[in-house]
Amino acid sequence: MAMNILVAGGGYAGVLAANRLSRHADVTLINPRDAFVERIRLHQLAAGTYDPVVPFDHVLSSRVRRITATVETISAPDRTVTLSTGAVLSYDYLVYAVGSGPAHSSSVADLSSAQRLFDTHADAVTVVGAGPTGIELAAELAEQGTTVTLIGPLNPYLHPRGRAVVADSLTRLGVSMVDARVTAVTADTVELADGSTRPSPVTVWTTGFAVPDLAARSGLTTDPAGRLLTDETLTSVDSPHIVAAGDCAAPSGRPLRMSCQAAGPLGMAAADTVIARLSGRDPRPFVMGFLGEGLSLGRRSGLFQMSGRDDVAVDRHLAGRAGARLKEFVCRSTVWQLGWEARHPGVLRIPAWMNDRSRRADYAPAS
Repeated sequence: MAMNILVAGGGYAGVLAANRLSRHADVTLINPRDAFVERIRLHQLAAGTYDPVVPFDHVLSSRVRRITATVETISAPDRTVTLSTGAVLSYDYLVYAVGSGPAHSSSVADLSSAQRLFDTHADAVTVVGAGPTGIELAAELAEQGTTVTLIGPLNPYLHPRGRAVVADSLTRLGVSMVDARVTAVTADTVELADGSTRPSPVTVWTTGFAVPDLAARSGLTTDPAGRLLTDETLTSVDSPHIVAAGDCAAPSGRPLRMSCQAAGPLGMAAADTVIARLSGRDPRPFVMGFLGEGLSLGRRSGLFQMSGRDDVAVDRHLAGRAGARLKEFVCRSTVWQLGWEARHPGVLRIPAWMNDRSRRADYAPAS
């Protein structure tokens, strides 16, 4: 009898894991929406420059069964999940890939919030949070003619020279940048830490992501942010039948940066852990390395900030039109790769030269 594997979450990590597993077991993907959302393009949806919804048929293997629902609880001892529909499903293995969502209700971190911002047709927008999402949203809106104020320290991840390029690009687009902390928001103003207020007919928060509380609600061990705590093979410390992938995973208590760049390798590794166990082999520890961080600065410019494999920015970047082309290539390639894995499970590999070897050496046992 074929093994029964449930994948909770249909984002980058969940879809890739489901595709990879589809050759080895009966796989069911559980996702609240019956379509894949290119989350890294939600700022474009908010500005009306791109539709990020992709039919699952384009990225998901036809061998994977789909259920449109939300996992409400997980019972690790019984190996069952309860869905928002009331159905109770059993599993031999569960891939926990529920991702992350907006930390604030007014954001662009999910499809509905990005759509709401687009539907407002606002002439002026205040973006609170000048990290990658805030920068991309501010640039995209400003390029479409919206008056934008961007509040917060400009992406501390970037090398100072890369940060200067971003600041110059935003200035050229007409974005007003304010390095301050917002302490309160009303219907039409924002209040800053120095006591001053600024008019803001529409305020959008881009100050971070939060993971669903499904793991904690189900009695599973999590890190302080609510990510599922796993060992270095992405296996839950509570059950060998649950593996985690994507933003909601905390391998050995050292989660990676929440990003599409990490979600793909995590999805591959989670699937490979299950495949190894199905074959009676010990799974390999998860190791990956980062290449950097890409930013779109409107449709005609971009920046790719390069980094060491340890995800620390270095003094190298690609900017301007070349940066925009590289960012667009990355966005397109994420969808292509999902399709390739759907048609040829196991085809994707992480080259050894990309691995952050220091991470494996530094792993500490999860507790």
